[in-house]
Amino acid sequence: MQAETPNGATPALRLAAAERRYPQADAPPLEILKGASIDLWAGQSVALVAPSGAGKSTLLHIAGLLERPDAGEVYVAGARTSAMADDARTALRRGEIGFVYQFHHLLPEFSALENVMLPQMIAGLSRREAARRAREILDYLGLAARATHRPAELSGGEQQRVAIARAVANGPSLLLADEPTGNLDPKTADHVFAALAQIVRATGLATLIATHNLELADRMDRRVTLQDGLLVELD
Repeated sequence: MQAETPNGATPALRLAAAERRYPQADAPPLEILKGASIDLWAGQSVALVAPSGAGKSTLLHIAGLLERPDAGEVYVAGARTSAMADDARTALRRGEIGFVYQFHHLLPEFSALENVMLPQMIAGLSRREAARRAREILDYLGLAARATHRPAELSGGEQQRVAIARAVANGPSLLLADEPTGNLDPKTADHVFAALAQIVRATGLATLIATHNLELADRMDRRVTLQDGLLVELD
């Protein structure tokens, strides 16, 4: 599935006829993706809306280079990834892709600031520069006063906003989110989604969000679903 190309630009993510199947001991392979295709562009937010078991997480894992497709191709920032060695895929994922999950997965022994600093330091930034950038992102998301707090001292919504800050700390071109508001009450979910939308607008990220929340999905630029292993655009 290819949306209109903006000014001939390269998509941040292109899935081209991606297939994924899993072997079963006493049955034919379980086919999850059967040729899924989509283009995502910079600054565009796309909601992936589909029932449980349809393959949303599998698609995100393939888009995020955590799994390889059995057939088809995945392009990230224009780079063809199927033939890449694992270390090259890891480097591309670290530099170009941010992840937000349903559970925040923050490191409990570190403060909010340190959780946002860590991926930057792994990428080679100095501690001082990582701290400066982390404070800037947390302040942008309204968390400046909570920067020194550990995850257990933060509310669920604050934890997810820190997770968003961590996901974008290295300036990726693509953000993938798997039910990022699924554990939150409606009011908190709305605040977290607003923070996510704010970051997308400010940075020009391409964003693919798997969600069951149809109200939030309706506020995104595009909505797609999985039908029989294919990605289908929704009105």
